Amino acid sequence: ELGWISKVYVNRPAVVRHAEQIKKWKTVKGNWQAAWLLKAVTCIDLTTLSGDDTPSNVQRLCFKAKHPIREDLLKALDMHDKGITAAAVCVYPARVSDAVNTLKAAGCNIPVASVAAGFPSGQTPLEAKLTEIRLAVEYGAREIDIVISRSLVLTGQWEGLYEEIRLCRAACGEAHMKTILATGELGSLANVYKASMIAMMAGSDFIKTSTGKEVENATFPVGIVMMRAIKEYYWQTGYKVVGFKPAGGIRTAKEAITWLMLVKEELGVEWLTPELFRLGASSLLGDIEQQIFYHVTGSYALQHELAMA
Repeated sequence: ELGWISKVYVNRPAVVRHAEQIKKWKTVKGNWQAAWLLKAVTCIDLTTLSGDDTPSNVQRLCFKAKHPIREDLLKALDMHDKGITAAAVCVYPARVSDAVNTLKAAGCNIPVASVAAGFPSGQTPLEAKLTEIRLAVEYGAREIDIVISRSLVLTGQWEGLYEEIRLCRAACGEAHMKTILATGELGSLANVYKASMIAMMAGSDFIKTSTGKEVENATFPVGIVMMRAIKEYYWQTGYKVVGFKPAGGIRTAKEAITWLMLVKEELGVEWLTPELFRLGASSLLGDIEQQIFYHVTGSYALQHELAMA
């Protein structure tokens, strides 16, 4: 629906001003903080996307996804029987089978997500992107994080972008598709909004800020614009099942809580579930567990006391 795209205008100073106010929000304390942090844990896509990934470190990541917080800490919070796990394990296509087999052996139903479609640059032929998606699904991935061709946005080829994402959606089959916009490389907040709209029109289950490999990753201005696009899409279509995933550079428990609070403010409580909100992170869980350790014991854990420290 190109009519929507042609009318887009983003008031950048207002967005930036709102983002600065968000940074000044007071964080919650005590049991409320612990509750928000455990909620954040259940929304984390626990990720390893390194060139030196091996079966053993993927297996370790899967174990951490199943047991994200030490059992004794959960017992102290009376949360040990609530089934708290990470939302998904995210890996490269070549490591999907390792993750699927490990989680299956552990009797765990956590989905495996795979990046695909020329991640992180998107600079591969469309045929290769579609083949990579199909292979990742064949290996057992239940979620696919694709990345768009930024050139289509920068040159205003909106119909081309729509067609590319639509074909990727078809290649995913039954798997959920998260569309990475790589917002740090789109040139403007207006382009971020337009790309968000196109991604949703083409059937994306989630829109995601970044690959984590760009110079600029998840920022509050970008998050505000993308969430406003989700809200507008819902108002226009009545379709309420498009999720949001900030990713890249989210490393502290305080940042995680702020993102949760922002989602609650912009989209509502119903979006604060793993089905509609994810945090893409590799090191975030370590800080969250550290903060929960402090809440329970009154002191910070030594490095060897937390499994993923």
